Amino acid sequence: MTTVTRAYVSRVAGLTVFDPNGDRVGKVRDVLVALRVGSATPRVLGLIIEVVARRRIFCPMGRVTGLDAGSVRLSSGTLNLKRFEQRAGETLVLGELLDRRVTMSEPERAAVVVDAAIEQTRTGDWVLSRLAVQEPGGFRRRGQLHQVAWDEVSGLALPETGQSAETLIATYRELNAADVAHALQELPIKRRHEVAEAMDDERLADVLGELPEAEQIVILGTLEERRAADVLEEMDPDDAADLLAELSNVDRERMLELMEPDEAEPVRQLLKYSEDTAGGIMTSEPVILTPDATIAEALARVRAPELTPALASQVYVCRAPSATPTGRYLGLAHIQALLREPPSTLVSGVLDDLEPLRPEAPLAEVTRYFATYNLVAAPVVDPQGRLVGAVSVDDVLDHLLPEDWRERARRG
Repeated sequence: MTTVTRAYVSRVAGLTVFDPNGDRVGKVRDVLVALRVGSATPRVLGLIIEVVARRRIFCPMGRVTGLDAGSVRLSSGTLNLKRFEQRAGETLVLGELLDRRVTMSEPERAAVVVDAAIEQTRTGDWVLSRLAVQEPGGFRRRGQLHQVAWDEVSGLALPETGQSAETLIATYRELNAADVAHALQELPIKRRHEVAEAMDDERLADVLGELPEAEQIVILGTLEERRAADVLEEMDPDDAADLLAELSNVDRERMLELMEPDEAEPVRQLLKYSEDTAGGIMTSEPVILTPDATIAEALARVRAPELTPALASQVYVCRAPSATPTGRYLGLAHIQALLREPPSTLVSGVLDDLEPLRPEAPLAEVTRYFATYNLVAAPVVDPQGRLVGAVSVDDVLDHLLPEDWRERARRG
């Protein structure tokens, strides 16, 4: 199947959604976007999927690995099944943008939105790039239909004036999470919490991961408990574990109970390890493949936009099950090696038998390991020979730098 990089939302709605194993998840019912200030194209946040019993859930766009005329494919079968609740600053394309009146430019004339196209950019993000608009028709006839770029109409974007949290968030859309974190720290405390409250879960999770732990705890504490649990689910398991480790035992357990069991379990596993060991700094969600996977499958998996460059640098081959802790660990394959082989070759044929790290390996040993083998990520295997996670170089640096390095960077 050929994956498309542009699709009109009316045609995406109704498509069947499949997980990586080919199992049916549900059907797309709408697309959620975040409008921006001025003429900037809206960012696509994700899909609204209808699952069993007509329940509608939210799926982040970063989980979508394939979209064609007949289906949508996801990178993971693990989804938050909590019923979708729209937040401030979010807009449903079919539910709220269609039938809106706009003004086309050159020449200026009125029109109505009848469809909208989402498009994937070179960075892997999705934006709402084009609109299908129709001019008002005369008696018993339809007006002329036009396909125009988002910036060729007015009347849909956020206003450029005003101090609402949504407008302020819109000015942060183009910033990476670290820069947004710095910007938040410059705001008054009350304003900072208003902005955090108005952010969508995925964006807030990314930003929290770039804040000092003390600031993370303060912001998490201002959120309603279930919202806080939703944000923790969107965080990388290692970041969520680091944050929860700073809470009291009672508060930590409360948050874990509110999280979806599938999301909470890897975080519980990470909390078992000391924070200055390989187990304490690893992520439990590296790219894991079975021995019968091909190089083509491996390359498709590492294209997932939510993967960091370090985690995308190699894949780990294990016996089933493929979720950590896995079946027996067989080895790793570097992306450079995969690119040199035919796509139909099995990944198990190009494995590196590098000795893995132990979960209890201290930080000094982990650092020497990375320096010795010139790695940006490394496997962590338990005494039973199961892969339990992978350490990436950014996590190593985060633990080697002084605790206040983020604050120093902000002041600098």
